[in-house]
Amino acid sequence: MKGSTSSKATTTSISIDRLEKFIANASSSFILIATFLLLFGAASLFYFLQPYFEEIHLERMNTSWGIALMTTGILLLAVKISFIIYILALYLRYKTIAPVSDQELPLCTVIVPAYNEGELVYKTLHSLAESDYPQEKLQIISIDDGSQDDTWQWMQRAKAELGDRVSIYQQPENRGKRHALYRGFNLATGEVLITVDSDSIVKTDTLRIMASPFVVNKDCGAVAGNVRVLNREKALIPRMLNVSFAFSFEFIRSAQSALGSVLCTPGALSAYRRTAVFKCREAWINQTFMGQVSKIGEDRAMTNMILKQGYKVLFQRKAYVYTNIPERYKNLYKMFIRWERSNIRENIAMSRFAFTNFRKGSKTGTRVLLLNQWLKMIMAYPAMLLMIFFISTYPLLFFSSTLLSILVFSSIQAFFYAKKHNVAESLWAYPYSVFYAFTLFWITPYAIATAGRSGWLTRDLPKEQLKEQEQQVEVVPVSVSVLE
Repeated sequence: MKGSTSSKATTTSISIDRLEKFIANASSSFILIATFLLLFGAASLFYFLQPYFEEIHLERMNTSWGIALMTTGILLLAVKISFIIYILALYLRYKTIAPVSDQELPLCTVIVPAYNEGELVYKTLHSLAESDYPQEKLQIISIDDGSQDDTWQWMQRAKAELGDRVSIYQQPENRGKRHALYRGFNLATGEVLITVDSDSIVKTDTLRIMASPFVVNKDCGAVAGNVRVLNREKALIPRMLNVSFAFSFEFIRSAQSALGSVLCTPGALSAYRRTAVFKCREAWINQTFMGQVSKIGEDRAMTNMILKQGYKVLFQRKAYVYTNIPERYKNLYKMFIRWERSNIRENIAMSRFAFTNFRKGSKTGTRVLLLNQWLKMIMAYPAMLLMIFFISTYPLLFFSSTLLSILVFSSIQAFFYAKKHNVAESLWAYPYSVFYAFTLFWITPYAIATAGRSGWLTRDLPKEQLKEQEQQVEVVPVSVSVLE
């Protein structure tokens, strides 16, 4: 009877899994079909209402503000297209640096700050320990930044299983990711310092690929890894962002790398030359904005300070890290707000040195990248006001032209992803652009208005989750270092 009951339970479980998968696939197909119906419907509407739109155009051209608006729009479109062509030219020049031999690899320290990550940090540490980097040249440090959940217990379990290959430490209280990294830098013995987020999984050759540029290029001060979405099969938002992430890293950062000026080494996976870090670590840990200590944007801030020293910042396309991103809208917009606030702060910081003779060779490309960042910031409020104006006065023109623009410009991302990865997945570029245009358009204006705030926003846990996690993991007593 027990065997029969167990068999029925297994069959039921498999049936439920299949049903959930079927529903997920059906929902995905529905969203894709609905998106394309919407986009092509907008294109058709734009075509059939062309006489009406031309009448509006002629009406506006009879006013001075209409002429100014039209001229500005054409100029901005020309700038955007020119920038895309420029980035494409840089992308075609990009070359990844091949991994060096075991003998050439430098001593490397990997630092994993963790806060309220639970079991994810355990998986991260195991993926790092399984790297093909020579063990005698690899130091792995993980620091619990005063987590409220069971993160420390999972770190202890990893330590018990991996032994001396991993060192774990615990902050007496939560002080922020920057302080956890700072402690890791001070404990590090490696010539190359690699930082990895505690919800990320690296491929076996990732560390080797990240460390190699420092060996072959003495001007290399930092390296950005290639971040991909780990949980893209679990929810709609990660599935959509997967295409956007691939384009942002493999296209945009490749182009920036051709200039030696990647603007941000991502928290999920970055590598730094030890001497470069130690020249700026005190300024970095004590950085302030509007009189307050900076608690966000530690990755962009470190990148800026290393660029300022005259070093080049590169991108390694084949150094993959898979990281979790928010699955809910609320957590997603909080993450974007934090990123945008950081961009605003660091664009200001970068402007203080980018137009000086901060390094040898041409600096024009670096300045063009920064000016493009500023253009986005400067146009945030005018664009929002124009959007409100057109919605209230010419709603058909606004929605049809906006969706038509999405159809055109999203095709660039979709084509890139289809060529590099997967045709079916590339179609998610379109729903994401629609999603962003109508639900996340407010992020940049809001971030500008609240740039002085420093909250992390996405790491606090509800009380119910804390109680649940406390009961899920068996604490493994091990001898670890805890510095007060």
